[in-house]
Amino acid sequence: MGKIKWSLKASVNLRCIYDYIAADSVIYAARFIKSLIKATKKLAIMPQCGRIVQELVDYGLREVIYQNYRIVYRIVGVQKDIEILAALHGVRKIKEAFLRDWEMRYCLGVK
Repeated sequence: MGKIKWSLKASVNLRCIYDYIAADSVIYAARFIKSLIKATKKLAIMPQCGRIVQELVDYGLREVIYQNYRIVYRIVGVQKDIEILAALHGVRKIKEAFLRDWEMRYCLGVK
């Protein structure tokens, strides 16, 4: 069973989601974030259960969907650890978000 690790950028995404929802309700924001994180717990047991991110298929990224959010991750190492890379609203263009926010060369090891 692999471990789940949230990248710094994914943690920042969570904070932004929380802040946005908390503007209306702190309680609902906390519940939403807790449920979003819970949606990733199954990855520790079934790392390949998420679908392949079609916009970034060449990089082996996968995603799980929670409500309107795409939780993008990659499987790392022999232990099949999970690295959560981002939690983005579904209306965002994911390829552009990764290019702009992540600098694909550093994050994905692309030269």
